[in-house]
Amino acid sequence: MKTIHTFTSLLTGIAIIAMGQSPVGAEQAEGKESKKAKPYPLKTCLVSDETLDADPSMKSYSFVHEGQEVKLCCKSCLKDFKKNPAKLLKKMKETADKEAKKSAK
Repeated sequence: MKTIHTFTSLLTGIAIIAMGQSPVGAEQAEGKESKKAKPYPLKTCLVSDETLDADPSMKSYSFVHEGQEVKLCCKSCLKDFKKNPAKLLKKMKETADKEAKKSAK
């Protein structure tokens, strides 16, 4: 019985490592905000460009990606974000910079 328990624990550990997650939970879980994350600078979804929370029937989705808070109009946009996060984060920075210049005028 002890052999089965040890084997199961070993397989669980391998699965956790293969998924790239810390077994102790040291990494921030997706969908949770981090105190150290940079705040999301836009009022629109990074993927669809829809205004966040404009449609009460759709719940916006927030998560932290590499220390940056990201907000999407819905969880379905997450798959599109994951296809090319670098491109979308660059778009976010450029859009935020444009909006900051506009409001400074």
